[in-house]
Amino acid sequence: MMAVLFATLLASFLLDRLGRKRVALGGLALSFGLCVSLFLWEIYSPDHGFRMPWLQVERTAAPITAG
Repeated sequence: MMAVLFATLLASFLLDRLGRKRVALGGLALSFGLCVSLFLWEIYSPDHGFRMPWLQVERTAAPITAG
């Protein structure tokens, strides 16, 4: 997926250098959309997603009371 993202960025850069600014901006918008979708897939995928143990809070012991 990252290869596709880099390919669209490279294509946008080359199109800009060739003077096709509108098409390059479309490719840049497509690259941004791919980037956001890849980020969301990485975060929310149960198999391949990032593990964030500091966000997984569970109660394991009884609360300590004073006195």
